[in-house]
Amino acid sequence: MTPEIKHRIKQICRKEVPDAYIKTVLGIVPADWNRYTFGDIYTERKEPGNETLPLLTVSIHSGVSDGEIEDTEQPKKVKRIKDKSQYKKVISGDLVFNMMRAWQGAIGTVRSEGMVSPAYIVAKPNEKVYPLFMDYYTRTSQIINQINRQSYGVTDFRKRLYWDSFIPISCILPPIAEQQKITIILTTQDKVIELKEKYLAEKQKQKKYLMQQLLTGKKRLPGFSKAWETVELERIFDYIQPTAYLVKTTDYDASYKTPVLTAGKTFILGYTNEAEGIFSDVPVVIFDDFTTATKYVDFPFKVKSSAMKILTIKDGFNIIFAYEAMQLIKFHVGGHERHWISKYSCLTIDIPGIEEQNAIAKVLSTADREIKLLQQEIEQEKQKKKALMQLLLTGIVRVKT
Repeated sequence: MTPEIKHRIKQICRKEVPDAYIKTVLGIVPADWNRYTFGDIYTERKEPGNETLPLLTVSIHSGVSDGEIEDTEQPKKVKRIKDKSQYKKVISGDLVFNMMRAWQGAIGTVRSEGMVSPAYIVAKPNEKVYPLFMDYYTRTSQIINQINRQSYGVTDFRKRLYWDSFIPISCILPPIAEQQKITIILTTQDKVIELKEKYLAEKQKQKKYLMQQLLTGKKRLPGFSKAWETVELERIFDYIQPTAYLVKTTDYDASYKTPVLTAGKTFILGYTNEAEGIFSDVPVVIFDDFTTATKYVDFPFKVKSSAMKILTIKDGFNIIFAYEAMQLIKFHVGGHERHWISKYSCLTIDIPGIEEQNAIAKVLSTADREIKLLQQEIEQEKQKKKALMQLLLTGIVRVKT
């Protein structure tokens, strides 16, 4: 970042207007950018769809900035709808938004021909905008905040954004040539993220294959040939009730040191500054007594729910091997009951001697480290994209055309 750009950012943070910039209701922007409303750059498309077209939906992944158009390919679902005339045709470049979820970021630019359900509004762009630029621009906080204000409804779940309330929304756009150049930069960054995510998926697939081969004895590592034995989980793990390690308050803050965990998908619920009752004798496996979900933990923590067991490994067993082998167990959760003592601890896994356990655990740990590094790289690339959007879509950084 050049000294000039750093100085400009500091000026704008101080709410000072740099040279060649102006102050607007949407913030400080370049003076040569054009002010429009969505009604100036879009007209409503009302062409009916048909069952030959793929059904498109707006998917929200990780917040507003990640909304995108996805081809869901659901022709059978469309055929069950008696009145197909209500479905709307869309073509590449159209902007579509879900009337009920636009305020959450369910808005984006279509990249191929298809149709959308009656819950969507289709906006056809004119020559004043480069359509793919608007895919990024409409997901900025300035636009989503306006969409939120323009949406009708008493509560969030009942909010609706109609065409008449969409068209007054204000936008300030760079010239077409600059829109195109910004789009190239952002789409290139998207491709970097996409490639890394594909590589990550391959690594995860490879690890799953290794688990299925190594943890079942289908494939043996060099130097090992002794027979495996079938062992119940209660012979491998001791358990600890989590009562002494429950967090007392949910006043979490990212600046605090100790994570509060759940064995479910969320895993880290937040961070606490409580100094008492921290479990530190790691590594362990945390086990949700109702869902049987598990997580491997190798750092100090507190827990939120008492519906959990903290599993510690017994002598003669490798905790990483045992944990990974548990992931291959097929167990149907039935009823709202605690499972570890009554059922789950009686399940079995096949297990080799400790030396082979250690060797297999090392292979799987190496795979995990590679996956974790890739996940960190992807997160860094996403943060880079977020920074690029902030700088380019506000005009803080200008691109040469």
